[in-house]
Amino acid sequence: MSPSRRLAALAGTVLLALAAAGCGVTDASSPDEPAIVRVAAASDLQLALPEVLEEIDPDVEVAVTYGSSGQFVQQIVNGAPFDLYLSADTGYVDRLVEAGAAEDADTFTYATGRLVLWVPQDSPIDPTKGLEVLTDPGVRRVALANPEHAPYGRAAAAALTAAGLDDDLADRIVLGENVSQALDLVASGGADAGIVAASLVAAGPMADQGRWWQLPPSAHPPLVQGGAVLSGARDVEATHAVREALLSAEGQDVLRRYGFGPAPQTEEG
Repeated sequence: MSPSRRLAALAGTVLLALAAAGCGVTDASSPDEPAIVRVAAASDLQLALPEVLEEIDPDVEVAVTYGSSGQFVQQIVNGAPFDLYLSADTGYVDRLVEAGAAEDADTFTYATGRLVLWVPQDSPIDPTKGLEVLTDPGVRRVALANPEHAPYGRAAAAALTAAGLDDDLADRIVLGENVSQALDLVASGGADAGIVAASLVAAGPMADQGRWWQLPPSAHPPLVQGGAVLSGARDVEATHAVREALLSAEGQDVLRRYGFGPAPQTEEG
């Protein structure tokens, strides 16, 4: 199975887990059954989060759905049954607080996302030349996440604008619904290069499948990532356990290994 298909299979597995968890559940877990925490997570966590969750108490079961941070907001406001929201942009967390779906005291930041220009291993494109390489005639398609609801797509579009390349590349851009789909477009041959999350290529199955160059933080608005324990959480204690695993020293070490930077409040020291 190709690396891109492994990513798709992983996403499908967690969707099935969520569907199973949502069938026939009651408002509270039985004392004799594991607590099930339903997580809506940004797709850039697709590889790192499963490792973080390995440290969770075995009595706590976690069902994760990965997708676009912005699309999750609308789903949660409309009553989607999630307990924990992990976004690639704290602005979306603020929207949930404004909508009454979470309390400000239950929000937190956990990492800073990083953008990379990524090409397959056998590509003639040299990503270390920076974004300007995307104007080469051999680059026919450039993949981004959809800027309308994906924070990484919005940051990528801002980087192209700042570099003065948005008009030159307007006819070459192809969009994935989220940053994982943008990477899949490149890995499957649907695009020649992509501006994607470092967390999806720095470690894991894609680490040896391509070459990449990290965009400087000054090239785009910061991708400060945050989350919230949602007001409708069924098992608050179990949900907090998942949050604490992400914020723990062990959880932060996993995130760093997958290319995330620290959240702003943890940068000192």
